[in-house]
Amino acid sequence: MDKIAVIDFGGQYAHLIANRIRRQGVFAEIILPQNLVLPDELKDYKGIVLSGGPASVIAKGAPTIDKGIFELGKPILAICYGHQLAIHLLGGKVKKGKTPEYGPAKLKVTTSSKLLQGVPKTSQVWMSHGDEVVELPADFTVIAGTENCKFAAVQGTGKKKTAPCPLNTVYCLQFHPEVVHTEAGEKILANFVKITGAKKGWTMDK
Repeated sequence: MDKIAVIDFGGQYAHLIANRIRRQGVFAEIILPQNLVLPDELKDYKGIVLSGGPASVIAKGAPTIDKGIFELGKPILAICYGHQLAIHLLGGKVKKGKTPEYGPAKLKVTTSSKLLQGVPKTSQVWMSHGDEVVELPADFTVIAGTENCKFAAVQGTGKKKTAPCPLNTVYCLQFHPEVVHTEAGEKILANFVKITGAKKGWTMDK
């Protein structure tokens, strides 16, 4: 059975992410990073989700993953804290935001992407973060933004030879696609499941 891993960084929505993926017909398994999550632990999954969480990636002792996970070449969807963690680990910059952002925001899609295929050019999303990404790593591009969040949705391009790993299937979202307040959230998660190539067949009654 194909599976997608959801790494839970302590956010309130990790189980909701897994539930939304399972409703797409693919089993999502929640992994608690009590210790450093290593690449070998994730080699049998079709895709990986890095969830949100209350910590700051720039704080000492913040939960993290082994950077080698990005070298697996598996599709990765990084959400909120996961978004900031991925950017931080891959050489971008994250800093404490001037004003924490909580609540609805208008997302504007600026670049075509498999992750945002079928998503309206403008739609409501749900934000919940204090830190913010201020600089992308090499080989990343913006695919959508909001008025107060330039890097609301970004993805790796995999084009530059200087990139540390195959980034063409790494997608990072500052907002939460798993909550009902994000209007196209279900579509975004369905697109990610499709990107992983995971075979559907799991049902909620299993």
